[in-house]
Amino acid sequence: MTATGTRGRAGAGRRARPQARRRAPRWTPRRARRRARRPGWAAVAVWAAGIAAAFAAGWYLRRAGLATEDRLPPLHARARERPLTWEMLPAAAVAAAAVAALPTLAARLRWRALPPLAWAASAAWTVALAAGDGWDALKAPLDAPTEYPAGLAQVRPDPLEWLRTFTERLGGYTTHVRGHPPLPTLLLWALEKAGLHGTGWAAALIIAAGTSAAAAIAVTVRCLAGERTARAAVPFLALAPAAVWIATAMDAFFLAVGAWGTALLALAAHRSTARRRTSRHTARRAGARSAAPAAAPAAALAPVLAAVGGVLLGCLPYLSYGLLPLFAVPLAVLLLTRPGAGVLAALGAGLAAAPAAFTLLGFWWPDGVAATLDTYLVSRGSAQRSYAYFVFANLAVLGLLTGPATARALPGAVRAVRGAIRARAGPPPAAAASLAAAALIGVLVLDASGVTRGEVERIWTPFALWAVAAAALLRPPARAWLAAQAATAIAVQALVLSPW
Repeated sequence: MTATGTRGRAGAGRRARPQARRRAPRWTPRRARRRARRPGWAAVAVWAAGIAAAFAAGWYLRRAGLATEDRLPPLHARARERPLTWEMLPAAAVAAAAVAALPTLAARLRWRALPPLAWAASAAWTVALAAGDGWDALKAPLDAPTEYPAGLAQVRPDPLEWLRTFTERLGGYTTHVRGHPPLPTLLLWALEKAGLHGTGWAAALIIAAGTSAAAAIAVTVRCLAGERTARAAVPFLALAPAAVWIATAMDAFFLAVGAWGTALLALAAHRSTARRRTSRHTARRAGARSAAPAAAPAAALAPVLAAVGGVLLGCLPYLSYGLLPLFAVPLAVLLLTRPGAGVLAALGAGLAAAPAAFTLLGFWWPDGVAATLDTYLVSRGSAQRSYAYFVFANLAVLGLLTGPATARALPGAVRAVRGAIRARAGPPPAAAASLAAAALIGVLVLDASGVTRGEVERIWTPFALWAVAAAALLRPPARAWLAAQAATAIAVQALVLSPW
């Protein structure tokens, strides 16, 4: 009986083992990875379907006579009569080289070389796309009678008088001048005063500034999420589909101001928090006296960086009234880094500089908002567009700006942010995802407000590149997704003729 019982128990044990292996098979991790990828592919499907639905609905509304403001809603553009073919070869060559080389360079080069590389690659990509219409297309949008340069004649006699009477005389200015605060026009006037006449120099300034935002955002991501995440973000920032509208749209300059202001704030906050950690660590080991000299350089530089960043950020409301929601991004930087009181004080002083200067010179910002809103409502412009259509269709345009790789990364970004909130601290990817989330929150606020009905392909450019930073969560080198980004931009440029 004992032997039989023993054999029975041994047999039962042998029979139980295969069942245990079936419950926990060796390929479970692979299945888990596949399961984790499903939300990403679903997001890409929603991205494609949303864009298709927005254009289909826009075609139907225009055919029914209900949406006549734009020829190709939701874009303020028209379809090309003949799609570009061989004209896109330079852009295709730049894209192929970038897809092949950028992930490797981003992984192997020293960090100091990466921000200039991101800037150069973004500039080459932007110019190559715009050159599909010829080199004159780089400045042609600024030659339009509705643009800022057309309003410079009213500024030249007396810029200070023009600024003091800006609100009262708003109705007599060109479309873009009266639709924005006075700073963009004053900037072009200063460029002309410096001897750089003509829209060619203005276009060069816009392209140089707008493409530098890729470097600024990479710096910010490194300060918050670490070098590894920033390296993964560089190729996607340089090859973003938003480059189609960065060339010669003044909103690209707004993108640069916001990006560099945030980058300087992130550098200041990073130095501040690193100094505190170093001081505490050194004080424990060798006493507080030896900690002070080592921390002094960082302590002196951080407030300076914060003050300069504050000046740039303080200029945002005077560049465009719609940039107020963009402050969600620097606010996310402050919440993630929690810098010291010195950095916060310097930031506050910098933020107050532009409002104080414009107020003293005679321009009161709330009056400018009210006057612009009045002209917006009485004009037969974007205020006549359908809110019900554009509140959804605008998001499809955002999808074109950010590309399929961003859509693929968004579910992972949501999980990262959610986990960081629950744990009150998260891994580095959560910080990069938080920057993208802050930009998207700003976009949703603008969208729900109804003040951006159409033309968001340029208006939302200052927000879109921050959302692209979420693509850093994709596993490097992610060349297939990088190629999909480039293909999206080339397809838009080849099929759509935009005034910007």
